[in-house]
Amino acid sequence: MANTFDRITQNPNVLAGRATIRGLRISVSHVVNLVANGMTPVQIVADLHDLEEEDVRQALAYAAALAQDELHTLRA
Repeated sequence: MANTFDRITQNPNVLAGRATIRGLRISVSHVVNLVANGMTPVQIVADLHDLEEEDVRQALAYAAALAQDELHTLRA
């Protein structure tokens, strides 16, 4: 899983340890929120010049992995 998200970083000295894109002060949650509000990856990259479209794709994939439904069997 670590190699899957090679553009997602966490550093306690950057945005208080929130997941960010490549160590930039752009959080994964901010990028996901922009998509949720209707922006396309092309529009996001045009507005946030430090980002690349692959950054947006990884942010979405990271959010999906965190939200993944997991089934845990109960022990009787």
